[in-house]
Amino acid sequence: MNPIYETQPAAPVVRPARLEDAEAIRAIRNHAIEHSTALWTRTPQSPAEGAAWLAVHLRRGSALVAEADGEVAGFAVYGPWRELDGFRHTVEDSVYVREGRHGLGIGSALLAALIESARAAGHHVVIAGIEAENTSSIRLHQRFGFEHVGTVPEVGTKFGRWLDLALLRLPLS
Repeated sequence: MNPIYETQPAAPVVRPARLEDAEAIRAIRNHAIEHSTALWTRTPQSPAEGAAWLAVHLRRGSALVAEADGEVAGFAVYGPWRELDGFRHTVEDSVYVREGRHGLGIGSALLAALIESARAAGHHVVIAGIEAENTSSIRLHQRFGFEHVGTVPEVGTKFGRWLDLALLRLPLS
């Protein structure tokens, strides 16, 4: 094809999330809840629940969105891995891309920015807990240096089957 007619998708722009992104983020989360094993719940978020969930991350400064072609094409957050004080330097990440936008570099852009955000905030380790059959998410994390440190079999259930949890770890300092 003549290069003059070829078009490339716009590179995603990653920025801090804002409260007005809550509905777009909620739509991405609810799609994952309804159609995948990425979130181990069957209950979609209401608009109020989605806004409250995002507000926690906004107060912490731990939420990013990727915009592409004028819409929120994905989001990433990190939060405490465990609530006890001894785990205060360890966070867990979540990266989600809007359906139909996979393979365009959105997840990579989000994860790169999220890692830098966690590092700048002084965290020591990022943990990724990923459903063990989600090989695309596992590969994404491994490209950024996450090391597979174990798999916990049958710790969750969804869609009538037991799910294994792969744990990956990235030291930040």
